[in-house]
Amino acid sequence: MDPATFVDPNLTRPDLLVLKNLLQDVERIETTAKRLGANGVDSGYTSAVEEISVSKGVQDAEPHHDSVAPLNASLPNDEKIIEAIEALNDPMHEDFDPTVFVTWDLKDIKLPPVLDRYVLRPYITWARTVVRKETDVVMLTHLILYFTTSVPSALFLYYRFSWLHGVLHCLMQGWYVGTYTLMRHQHIHMNGILSPRYVWLDSTFAYVLDPLMGHTWNTYYYHHVKHHHVEANGPDDLSSTLRYQRDDLLNFLHYVGRFFFFVWLDLPLYFLRKGNPSMALKAGSGEMANLLAMYLLATYLNLRATVFVLIVPLLLLRIGLMVGNWGQHAFVDDVDPDSDFRSSITLIDVASNRFCYNDGYHTSHHLNPRRHWREHPIAFLKQKDRYAREQALVFRNIDYIMITIKLLRKDYMHLAKCLVPIGDQVGMSLEEIAGMLRTKTTKFTEEGIKEKFGKK
Repeated sequence: MDPATFVDPNLTRPDLLVLKNLLQDVERIETTAKRLGANGVDSGYTSAVEEISVSKGVQDAEPHHDSVAPLNASLPNDEKIIEAIEALNDPMHEDFDPTVFVTWDLKDIKLPPVLDRYVLRPYITWARTVVRKETDVVMLTHLILYFTTSVPSALFLYYRFSWLHGVLHCLMQGWYVGTYTLMRHQHIHMNGILSPRYVWLDSTFAYVLDPLMGHTWNTYYYHHVKHHHVEANGPDDLSSTLRYQRDDLLNFLHYVGRFFFFVWLDLPLYFLRKGNPSMALKAGSGEMANLLAMYLLATYLNLRATVFVLIVPLLLLRIGLMVGNWGQHAFVDDVDPDSDFRSSITLIDVASNRFCYNDGYHTSHHLNPRRHWREHPIAFLKQKDRYAREQALVFRNIDYIMITIKLLRKDYMHLAKCLVPIGDQVGMSLEEIAGMLRTKTTKFTEEGIKEKFGKK
């Protein structure tokens, strides 16, 4: 698979539309640049971007190459694409398409008629009344999944432990944790995922499921919402990547190690420095209560079960969170590192967006943390020109973990192949793109941070 050309058929429908739209833009710019270049207008690319920006939404009149003709021939303009995706999200529209499972789109589920009529359709009808947003049936599906698999499995390990069961339990939780964490991500940003009449479940399920997935009580909320989104990868962000060389293994290990061993202390101290002792107490008490519960369960109930049910998931998740955050904020612009467009990235890939609630639209999320996950592709298309002007980075066929791995291997050519060029990036060679990406992983000095962030 060549990441520079492969279009993954397993992308969600909105992602396919967004990606094809971007590829169409690339082809239009290249075609226009060739025409302008032939007429002696600079290299053609800068003027082509300007010309196409002026005539946004108008299809290029020149013929397309055969290799991309089917793509462009079937793709309407930006406004039509936005309307099509909005229809998928609108419960009143005939094209409304709720997400029921992460693996399959509803249109692709082919059940025997009796199961479709008497099981799937009634479930969807009922579930739409339970979730807060009618698109989010999948979240109820997953709550049912976790409470019928993770919880009984954990309880049985305490009742009758076996090594095989312990290993299989950890593997199951490892498969669940990405989707669960991003469901919780939606939960903490939107103050819930279920309708108000189910507030009792909405406000309590995390206290049962969080520890099983590796989260400690309330730490994710206070670290992510009340701290990370306030600081936005700036100098005071405990998970900031600014002070690290983002393609260096030792810097990466230091970054992960600090969070892994000291978040329990760093986060309360951060809130104290910011003059918020109440939040410091809430963040610290949740962390300490969880750790105390693990100690008591291991000491007085079942050590082996506690290791597999609570401790292993905790250790793995803490590493995973920082590996992911490193990838999300590895590329930081040296001119304007305080810009959300220039300090985070956008991914159009299956792992991030199909299985993890459009987590790939990280720039869109930082621009509006309370934006619903199904709105990200729409918001991206509506601001596509701004993304291009700000020299934002869009990748495909790669997730955050693989970005981190490729960076630590200094494989900038692979990353360059995964970049979907927008704006002035169109026309750059792979070598030029790789060089550009390399400049965005350079460690900031304290003097540079003071210059770019002022008194911070």
